Amino acid sequence: MKNLKSNIRGQENKISRRLFISNSAAAVASLTIVPRHVLGGPGKIPPSEKLNIAGIGVGGQGSWDLDNVSSENIVALCDVDSRHAAGTFKRYPKAKKYRDFRIMLEKEKNIDAVVVATPDHTHAVATMMAIKMGKHAYCEKPLTRTVYEARAIAKAAREAKVVTQMGNQGMEFEGNRLINEWLWDGAIGPVREVHAWSDRPTHNGKLFWAQGVDRPEDTPPVPSTLDWDLWLGPAPYRPYHPAYVPFKWRGWWDVGSGGLGDMGIHNLAPVFSALKLTAPTSVHSSSTLVNKETLPLASIVHYEFPARSDMPPVKLHWYDGGMLPPRPDELEDQRQLSREDGLIFVGDKGKMYVEGWGGNSPRLIPEAKMKAYKRPPKTLPRSIGHHKEWIQACKTGSPTRSNFDFAGPLTEAVLLGTVSVRMGGKKLIWDSINLKVTNVSEANKYLHYQYRDGWTL
Repeated sequence: MKNLKSNIRGQENKISRRLFISNSAAAVASLTIVPRHVLGGPGKIPPSEKLNIAGIGVGGQGSWDLDNVSSENIVALCDVDSRHAAGTFKRYPKAKKYRDFRIMLEKEKNIDAVVVATPDHTHAVATMMAIKMGKHAYCEKPLTRTVYEARAIAKAAREAKVVTQMGNQGMEFEGNRLINEWLWDGAIGPVREVHAWSDRPTHNGKLFWAQGVDRPEDTPPVPSTLDWDLWLGPAPYRPYHPAYVPFKWRGWWDVGSGGLGDMGIHNLAPVFSALKLTAPTSVHSSSTLVNKETLPLASIVHYEFPARSDMPPVKLHWYDGGMLPPRPDELEDQRQLSREDGLIFVGDKGKMYVEGWGGNSPRLIPEAKMKAYKRPPKTLPRSIGHHKEWIQACKTGSPTRSNFDFAGPLTEAVLLGTVSVRMGGKKLIWDSINLKVTNVSEANKYLHYQYRDGWTL
């Protein structure tokens, strides 16, 4: 098989692309492996061929993402911090190395797909450029840093007909699918209220990243291994400080979206999927002290969603920073609510408690009701793996569970919650069609911002 692929590629180097396409139909019919461009344009990659994948932001989470797609050809790597990305660079010695993804995408014409795992504020600009060039895109969560970017990215991906997946890996969980199947089976009746939470920005009782703090006043020198201007990308300029990198950026308004943007995407995904939610009609919130630099240490956000088809309106409540919802009466006395991540679906005929992030472990409460429940057939396809799902889709056109048509509205709603928090908890009436807050005009300035020169969506 390897020899056959080598022979085909050797022939391609000897004749022009146009001549090969126009004269090879008869020869192709006898081959078991077909060069990708014969199949009808960009993105048409046979299952027998490997994708040429580029990584944008390849330290930390990006490194893990690339390991999960390493069955393919990792042909190019981009990171603004050579020290943070050193381990990834070493694991893929044949990949071309870059600091600026714009240069990489322009120069490396053989890229089929990109994995974007930069900080939140550069998700949109990197992903959009790839999409406009016809590349398939896997982007870490949240899909974007602003509400406007989320709408724009989903629209662009739809128009370009590229394969997409957001990196909320809980969508592959068995429990995630069971939530859908049980609720659609009527296990607890129509759902009218949901509680969701995460302990972020804390984790295991310790602060995972800084929130509720002001900007540092000192300005230490930029490390020689870091291109600070490229790290900032489209975000407003600020002097370098180790308080921001690596991974400490998530709580800063200009570049991150806090616990809601981080774990809200994970924990609200099964809610949006099972209850078929899209845009809320309103959102309001309460929190600890809000300042202009960072998100507060803890917040509670309340959404209202309209009726959908045969499903009633839903009130959705989000808690972070260690805040928890009221303990349900149905929960057994000896059982505690998870202090890290969880969900409670409140239906007309009972409650479902989901322990863990991403909808991992659902069960009806109390336990007696779970034991008595006759589970419905498994109707949803089971996952082959979140990254594998995307790879397979790039090659065959099969569906992905967190494509940008799903991830975009989810991200919009999550980030609208952060806008309410930033506005001191004010109730915002949301006009999703026109992408604006109708009752508090000042809030609209937080739906997007002016990029620095040289950056565009």
